[in-house]
Amino acid sequence: MQKFRSASSPITYYISGNEHKEWILFLHAAFVDHRMFQAQTAYFQNKYNVLAVDLLGHGQSTDTRKGDSIDKMSLWIYDIMKTHQIEKIHIVGVSLGAVLAQDFANRFPDAVSSLACFGGYDINHFDVKMQKENGASQILMMLKALVSVKWFAEANKKISAYTPQAQDAFYHMNLQFPKKSFQYLASLNSMVNKYETRPRNYPLLIGCGKFDIPMELAAVEMWKNTEPQCNVEIFENAGHCVNMDVPQKFNEAIEAFIENSSDIDIRTPFRL
Repeated sequence: MQKFRSASSPITYYISGNEHKEWILFLHAAFVDHRMFQAQTAYFQNKYNVLAVDLLGHGQSTDTRKGDSIDKMSLWIYDIMKTHQIEKIHIVGVSLGAVLAQDFANRFPDAVSSLACFGGYDINHFDVKMQKENGASQILMMLKALVSVKWFAEANKKISAYTPQAQDAFYHMNLQFPKKSFQYLASLNSMVNKYETRPRNYPLLIGCGKFDIPMELAAVEMWKNTEPQCNVEIFENAGHCVNMDVPQKFNEAIEAFIENSSDIDIRTPFRL
């Protein structure tokens, strides 16, 4: 992938190809970087133009300025799209990436070809009790990181992935996450329950791994109840970062969803 640095933001991003008709954007989980989508880039780059970013404070996107915060990611991504004359894009987000994918769709719905969110929750209708539980677990993890990055990464890999190879890959990326970057995540709550979900003019796919934490499985079920027309995929033998645990199954599910996205009635769920 070719590496770029945004002229208008601290974001470093990567592009593979520009000769295809359609684009896919991959948004990674917290504490890692765009490399968590290596298997997806290799799989999709021969059919689609692939755009992957290092989110603020992650990977190579650490040369920040005063006032930078994670809630600006949607605007920065939209600027990147304008720079490369990308009018519409398929968006795939995992965990934190799923939150940011939804925020982008809330702000720029006409720029979305399809939306796929895994290991996330409906940011427009996030249950207050669940939000508090999620916040408490995040604080505990942050305290571990302040004590020891290795301790934090060791605990985090068991939450974030299910298979040994995915846990190992997550762990080594997590070790490179700077402690100072926690500050950029403070504005995450500003994106939650901010918008009402408008009728979507693009298909939606949500899901997680069967071995994700119970709260995540409940969040997917609640989201499905709110938007019954969406498509749901629960991956066997996978935890939170499903794309790392079962990359081939994940790739095939995303490919089928995208290929059918232009052919289906968005009011009727597409069954994978």
